[in-house]
Amino acid sequence: MESRAAVEALEGIESSVAALAVCVRGAAGEVAPTGVDPAGGDPAGGDPVGLDPLRDQADAFLDGLAEAGRMEARLAALKVHLAAGYAAAAEALAAPAKSPQEHTAQEMAVTAEVACVLTVSERTAGALLCEARTLTAGLPLTLAALQAGTISWQHARILCDETANLEPAAAAALEAHFLDPDAVNPARGCPAGELVPGRFRAKARAWRERHHPVSIETRHTKSAADRRLEYVPDRDGMAWLSAYLPADTAAGIWDRATTAARALQGPAEARTLTQLRVDVASEWLLGGVMEGTPSPTAQVLVTVPVFSLLGLTGEPAMLDGYGPIPPSMARRLVADGAASIRRVLTDPRDGAPLEIGRSTYRIPTALRQWLRLRDGRCPFPGCNNPSLDNDADHLLAWADGGTTGISNLGQPCRMHHRLKHTTAWTPVGATANESPGWISPTGRSYPSEQQDWEPPHWPEPPDHAREDLARDDRDWEPPDWPASFDSLERFEGPGGLDGVGSPLPVDPFPDWALFTAA
Repeated sequence: MESRAAVEALEGIESSVAALAVCVRGAAGEVAPTGVDPAGGDPAGGDPVGLDPLRDQADAFLDGLAEAGRMEARLAALKVHLAAGYAAAAEALAAPAKSPQEHTAQEMAVTAEVACVLTVSERTAGALLCEARTLTAGLPLTLAALQAGTISWQHARILCDETANLEPAAAAALEAHFLDPDAVNPARGCPAGELVPGRFRAKARAWRERHHPVSIETRHTKSAADRRLEYVPDRDGMAWLSAYLPADTAAGIWDRATTAARALQGPAEARTLTQLRVDVASEWLLGGVMEGTPSPTAQVLVTVPVFSLLGLTGEPAMLDGYGPIPPSMARRLVADGAASIRRVLTDPRDGAPLEIGRSTYRIPTALRQWLRLRDGRCPFPGCNNPSLDNDADHLLAWADGGTTGISNLGQPCRMHHRLKHTTAWTPVGATANESPGWISPTGRSYPSEQQDWEPPHWPEPPDHAREDLARDDRDWEPPDWPASFDSLERFEGPGGLDGVGSPLPVDPFPDWALFTAA
């Protein structure tokens, strides 16, 4: 079985080698370059291939990098098949274990052999064997994607981690959500392999939290008992101070410290945002709020399914910048009425955002909060910069005819905001519910990560409804859509977030376009 799979993996590597050879020779000018987009034509949308040798060479280098990445993934798949095949062969060759201790000794011998062959530690070899066993026995879609080169070895390891301790059906559902396009409610936005591993882990973990067989309330109660503050000395007169605490508290502290650090920035301030953030937190912890240090309130968005907010279902809520939280935590945040918390209700019909608190409707803050809700973070591919640190920006400049609507707005971090205004990187394709993708100076398109909104759970029918169903075989239907929800505008049309007259937070880089033009 593994022998045949290894042969198929080797055939994939051979095709990658052939394609890579064409790219490398094209980069060296030995053959006609092949740098074309999937639809055909020049990737940069300019001259036909061959008329600009330098552009063709640059495209060949990029195509070679992409093919090298696919070959690395295929090599990893071959490594998995070989490791799993050796483990199975060694087990067949060994005499039946007469005790658990003897079985453990046999496994140790296999691990030691693999470690010596690869010149790695036994711990690393043991992890490889464990992951090989998981991929070959329980994650066929993941192994197939790795062998096809559409995901990396890091992505495959993340799926092994996030499916650990799940029942086979739950593990298969998580894997299908990201790798099977025909799955019920598959992952939205760019494919799993086009997300950087860190962002893919966040999305996989969020989906796992929402669909874990053990309720998040139960798991949170157990984990909250382990909250603690840790101190670890380090080199050069430095130390690490970390806290393990409930997510809503941690998010509020982080956002408040970031806002205070932003307020201290200016021409006369030499400290970086990272340095200011830790200095502000240190001052607060050691002596309270010191003179000259702002003490702003945090601005945290919590997205709550309507029926979960009412206590009718146990679905997790989503805390901006963190992920799923227990519904009891979300209900407490909303009930406390804290100014730092903005609650976002979701539509019981499709899971889409329904409205942001009425106190912030039709004011500049609403636009920024909607962008935070839509994007979650800087929409540049792979960027993990949180929403609070990002800028509101027109995709198509107002001076060029761009409107002030949600579909023409982005919230890039300051680095990628500068990238947009000073280079040919261009954000495109934003909608009310989808972040903009990006087109590079070479004309290649890179999709942005999208939020995985899910239809919420409907509450179970009451007992009297169950009795009616049993008596006359009627189909129970969820309660009528409340008229009060129909009256809520969804930030569309004239005067809403898609209206030309909508307000926009001040662009902190208004002069970049003039600088570029000059």
